[in-house]
Amino acid sequence: MNIEKIKTDLLIIGGGTAGCYAAITASTLGAAKDVADIKILVVEKANIKRSGCLAAGVNALNAYITEGRTPKDYVEYAKKDADGIVREDLLYSISEKFNEVTAHLEKLGLVILKDKDGKYVTRGNRNIKINGENIKPILAAAVAKAPNVQVLNHVNIFDFSVHDNRIDGAFGFGIENDTFYAIEARAVIIATGGAAGLYRPNNPGFSRHKMWYPPFNTGAGYAMGIRHGAEMTTFEMRFIALRCKDTIAPTGTLAQGVGAKQINSLGEVYETKYGISTSERVYGTVAENLEGRGPCYLRTVGITPAQEDSLLKAYLNMAPSQTIRWLENETPSKANVEIEGTEPYIVGGHTASGYWVDTKRATTIDGLYAAGDVAGGAPQKYVTGALAEGEIAAKSAVEYINAVDCRTPLQGVRNDVDADPREDVDAKATIKEAEIARHVAEIETYLSQKNSLYTTEQLEEAMQIAMDEYAGGIKTGYGYSEKHLNIAKEKIDEIESLTDKLSAADLQEVMYIYELKERLTVCKSVIAHLKARHETRWHSFAENLDYPEKDNANFRKYVNSRLENGEIKIILRDLTAEGQKNYEHQH
Repeated sequence: MNIEKIKTDLLIIGGGTAGCYAAITASTLGAAKDVADIKILVVEKANIKRSGCLAAGVNALNAYITEGRTPKDYVEYAKKDADGIVREDLLYSISEKFNEVTAHLEKLGLVILKDKDGKYVTRGNRNIKINGENIKPILAAAVAKAPNVQVLNHVNIFDFSVHDNRIDGAFGFGIENDTFYAIEARAVIIATGGAAGLYRPNNPGFSRHKMWYPPFNTGAGYAMGIRHGAEMTTFEMRFIALRCKDTIAPTGTLAQGVGAKQINSLGEVYETKYGISTSERVYGTVAENLEGRGPCYLRTVGITPAQEDSLLKAYLNMAPSQTIRWLENETPSKANVEIEGTEPYIVGGHTASGYWVDTKRATTIDGLYAAGDVAGGAPQKYVTGALAEGEIAAKSAVEYINAVDCRTPLQGVRNDVDADPREDVDAKATIKEAEIARHVAEIETYLSQKNSLYTTEQLEEAMQIAMDEYAGGIKTGYGYSEKHLNIAKEKIDEIESLTDKLSAADLQEVMYIYELKERLTVCKSVIAHLKARHETRWHSFAENLDYPEKDNANFRKYVNSRLENGEIKIILRDLTAEGQKNYEHQH
């Protein structure tokens, strides 16, 4: 392999929504502060033009402070939906920026629908309609225009470089150019998104990528942080989406756009029976099916021609397979839309799962910041929340790069005013040659091994089956017990032990091996978190059969974890106080 060493000031891992906006923000800050020599590098394993959750577009911005509403209203909504297990300080910091980042998106070229009075067209209390098929190309184009920003596409980052709990870079390899990259950086923003593919999906086999969350989001950012001892939070709050059957298309546009109610096969509206929070909508659907009143639907029969036309167009923006299905079969005004829950995901944009961060989005690893789905504590952030976190993380990282006082005593940075705050850091931020050699040797081992007993795909399927059957997947109606979780851990440990013997024909297949290992690392954390919360606070999301009731006395807390000496240590932390806007952690 070719070996390329790169030095940069700010490394952004992941070129999705948060990563792109972090790059745009950091570039702007550099120019404004007369430090335009700050180098910014975005590394993306796909191509930033069509990567991440916005790859296929979106037809609404689901986090916006509409007229008559306040950021506090949004915080209360997210808090209620998560039954109190949120970081209010983090929610405040993003909700106060929703409208600002939306206005910036419009300036960049996003089409936001407006009424005859020139006001944004709302969809419910917190959403506005957009023509968002090209939202990701718009962000990518803005990154391309930003000064001092370099983009490496098709480079898979698989490990951090961390010394004395301070990050100083990362390691990766180019899928298309057979190059190993050792990237040295003064600060790092992780924005790789959440984790899909841990559980057996609705449509396994050939159609396994037909899922709610991007199938190429493997939890890489989580896994790298876990392995280096970062504190993580709320992995037990899994996300299960309620989707259109088979196409796995969104249901929110049906529920909010045309007011479609959830009904069972008898035509009874059941959503109010179980509750209308995100998890309760899934739980009600599962319960109705288990009790013999399924299949379940969203009632669309009888909607107006105008409503039907709007649905056909809306789904072309985000899930064209659903529009095609309607056109091939019966349109929504003629037939109700059957719904089902997906397999569980770990995603900090919809739940509170992710890195434990402070209001600057600093993780517990010095110099490492998290933004978007990979950052925990602030559910229901959606697109605008990811943009806001990208901005916050970028500002904090630039501040970190240029500040003397933020350095740890081990780095010996001079405190005299005239000193360059980065002058003495270079020697301490050097990635060791031995580390490069070790990582290259590991990759070359995978490339040289032959006749592996198992393929990566077979082990991935075994992992998904184990999680599905023993860690609360679709097969068990999302329920699990401690005995089930113990079996799940045994099976995941066994599968992980087999990964070192896998073989790869090229670097694309090497990437698949690392993606499997990343998912296995996240699986172990999910199992530990599910086992630690002895209650059922979110039906379906965390359906603990040993503890079917909610326990506020003991578990109105954050369940956090940290990997120590190879074992996941659980940490319970108190919630932020009511209305609190500042809950900082100590490194």
